[in-house]
Amino acid sequence: MAKEGLNSVFNNADSFASAFDDAWKSCRLKKDFEQSSVDEKLIKVFQLIEEHPLLKESPSQAKEIALFRIRLLKLD
Repeated sequence: MAKEGLNSVFNNADSFASAFDDAWKSCRLKKDFEQSSVDEKLIKVFQLIEEHPLLKESPSQAKEIALFRIRLLKLD
């Protein structure tokens, strides 16, 4: 499933990771984000990318990828 040109969205881990990273950066700009727990942060980020095909079709896999990105990039 693809959308508009360079901002293509696919039902795979790479596309999800890219969308997750962008949404995380966007959420970091909100003042209450840093004081939130990891679970609360995930809820906020997932709300921004709720239409991503991987999140819609495999929410448990999306959460695993998100938690991996958080550990990998030391976002917590």
